[in-house]
Amino acid sequence: MITGDAAYIKKINRSIILREIVKEGLISRADLSKVTALTRATISAQVADLIDEGLIIETQLEHFTVGRKPIMLSLNGEAGFALGIDLDYDHISLTVSNLIGSPVSSKRIETNTSDYQEILNLLVEQIRILKSEYAFSQYGIIGIVIAIHGLVGKDEIIHYVPRLRWNNISLKSDLEKQIDINVYLENNANLSAFAERVFVNHETDNLLAATLYSGIGLGMMMNNEFFRGHDGFAGEIGHMIVVPNGIQCNCGNKGCWERYASENVIFNTLSEKRNIKPITYDHIQQWLDEGDEEVIQLMEQFIYYLSIGLNNMINMYNPDVLVLDSELLRMYPNSLDKIRGNLNSSISHYRALQISTIGRNSAVLGACALAIKHFLAVPMLNFKYQIETKKNASVNI
Repeated sequence: MITGDAAYIKKINRSIILREIVKEGLISRADLSKVTALTRATISAQVADLIDEGLIIETQLEHFTVGRKPIMLSLNGEAGFALGIDLDYDHISLTVSNLIGSPVSSKRIETNTSDYQEILNLLVEQIRILKSEYAFSQYGIIGIVIAIHGLVGKDEIIHYVPRLRWNNISLKSDLEKQIDINVYLENNANLSAFAERVFVNHETDNLLAATLYSGIGLGMMMNNEFFRGHDGFAGEIGHMIVVPNGIQCNCGNKGCWERYASENVIFNTLSEKRNIKPITYDHIQQWLDEGDEEVIQLMEQFIYYLSIGLNNMINMYNPDVLVLDSELLRMYPNSLDKIRGNLNSSISHYRALQISTIGRNSAVLGACALAIKHFLAVPMLNFKYQIETKKNASVNI
């Protein structure tokens, strides 16, 4: 039983009600009372406030044939918009979504600099443009979440971004000094895991999501919360050693997992062997279609080393769902079956092993969803995954 002052209890009840409305999409007041165990009087009062605030709207079901047509409640998706930003080493992706997580616009800006001040100025410029563009809605841009490809502490200070060579950067406070919007920073792998939970895997509280592109990152959702470790740096699983005294890694160790089981290894190896720069997914798809033995052997080796690390992850964390984000795995026939065949330890337990259906958009979509979660102050979101955007743009800077 929740006890406390009236304002606190009202806040908790509001969160419970919003969570159920988001989860169900459409729900009546009567059903809200049943699923939340709140009185009808409490539901009526809270719903009236949320309607006055423009956060929820009423809809009458047209195809209800028996008795009075029920009034259904749903989140007002156009009341405000979330901005997700993926800050990668050579480009910045910006996606705006409505309050039900559906993308409405996307922009990709190619960057030829790692200079912090230049990138800060670029972010401020783009955020101001979008803030003005969405000022027509009641709440405008309700929050910004930025995906960082590096170490982000619990204090949201960027401690290290390897490919940008940034150390101890206060991007959050630097942005909030210039724009009047709440800004949050999070590791990109964590946001990918959050997207997989919010948009796809609604029935789990414990999920791991590994991204396998330029390196290997791991996002961890435990009991529907990020697992961050002591300082917030947990998830650097790519630097787990799988081959003692193996290939030298930039981190200083030898034999790190990402030196054997990231897509970058395949691309670099083929580029060197075939003297083609850059190697593309189209190249690899063509070679696979042709039955190229060298490429097939590289893929089998990739899956072998990938399986070693996954076995370790499963034994360490005992996840319910494990999601792999890799375009090469999506391309390679029976890749999941081959991986499962290598996970034959009697003590390895998990419910589902999946290849991501969201792919490279997961970090930026997770960023939008996290901004919405903060704005609505709910414990978790359940959204439908939609890939279409109304507007798309690509900009070179």
